[in-house]
Amino acid sequence: MSSSATPGTLSRADRIGVVVLVGVGLVLAAITVVGAVIRLIETLGGGRIEVLAEFAGTPAEAPIGVDGAPVTVALDTAILSVSDLPLASVISLVIQQVILVAAVLIVAAMLGLLVLGILRGIVFSARHTVYVGTASIAAFFGIVLYPFFGNMAANGAFAALSDGTFENVILTVQPLTFIVAAFVAALATTVFSVGARLQRETEGLV
Repeated sequence: MSSSATPGTLSRADRIGVVVLVGVGLVLAAITVVGAVIRLIETLGGGRIEVLAEFAGTPAEAPIGVDGAPVTVALDTAILSVSDLPLASVISLVIQQVILVAAVLIVAAMLGLLVLGILRGIVFSARHTVYVGTASIAAFFGIVLYPFFGNMAANGAFAALSDGTFENVILTVQPLTFIVAAFVAALATTVFSVGARLQRETEGLV
């Protein structure tokens, strides 16, 4: 793929800022990947598996009254510890972590390539637009699919614990999160695309 760009000069402060940003991003990506690997080992290692579950305001007792007296509260989320999690739920947990790792690695790789170009003095180019677009798509699908498979696993945990007698099959959807993620992805891709086009037009005038 050909890239139309004109190298520029970054100040020392700009370079330091970019390097620090990349360093922080790499650390966060490494922490996420390590956490996902640990989660996979726990899921596939046998024994009890902890699953984050969403509740629809289910009443529960919490020792928050006088001298620890139980008080009825509305339960929204809880960690379920299940020893006989259905295979479908185990597979959902595995897919969830694979999606997380894949999204993080793709975003980190694309942004790393973008930063390398910026450090060479190239900000807007067709190649950089592809990097930003790919990272945005990976992040968006990660945000959408990660909770989806988590909910599938939680529904299996409910079924295992209650022998199918507790109906709590809900799929949490955060429309605002999806809208914001899609908007940011589209905005970033558009900015780099327009920047690359304006740069080509400017070069044509020189």
